[in-house]
Amino acid sequence: MTQLWNNLLNLFFPNLCKICGSPLVEGEEQICLRCLCDLPHTYYHRKANNPAEQLFFGKNRIEHASAFLRYEKGGKTQKLVHSLKYYDNKEVGYLLGRQAARELLADRSPLIEVDLLIPVPLHPRKERKRGYNQSEWIARGLSSVLHIPIDKGSLARVSFTNTQTRKGVFERWTNVCSIFQVSQPDKLRDKHVLLVDDVITTGATLSACAEALSTVPGIRISVFALSIA
Repeated sequence: MTQLWNNLLNLFFPNLCKICGSPLVEGEEQICLRCLCDLPHTYYHRKANNPAEQLFFGKNRIEHASAFLRYEKGGKTQKLVHSLKYYDNKEVGYLLGRQAARELLADRSPLIEVDLLIPVPLHPRKERKRGYNQSEWIARGLSSVLHIPIDKGSLARVSFTNTQTRKGVFERWTNVCSIFQVSQPDKLRDKHVLLVDDVITTGATLSACAEALSTVPGIRISVFALSIA
């Protein structure tokens, strides 16, 4: 009976690929197999001094940094990120987090050797409005494969800032100065943590997070983003 209802629902309300709009077949989630195979992977985790790491040179002491996909205006990744952030589709973040984790695991990336995953926090007001933190859902996907715990309580965003989307490089950096605070430093002492975000543009937000975390004795910080512009 359940299968019959599912078939009827799919007939009148078909699940469509979030990228190309074609109907999904059994076994496909959110993205059709063709689009999934065509996603623009960066493979930065295979490269020392990759473009993600270079963003933090001279600013923060970051052990490793990587991004799963390239983000281009009008491209496949932008459609997925917009679905995640603006269309209440947290499940796509979870799915892509799992895909990224499998890739990191297959390549034995040092990013899988961290102690904790820390999603970049939203201000409580923004999280209430959106209903969820998109970075947390990416972290959930990573955690489900890598079995690394998520820490949502030790880093907090203490100032509300406007969206970074239309800001220039200088404005992005000044917009996030001193907006993060570590609330449970003892929990992070001597840990290797992985900051998780959705998009790296200038690296300003992640750099601000790393700056706050660097006050914890013995901490080591790495960075992972779902995409990089």
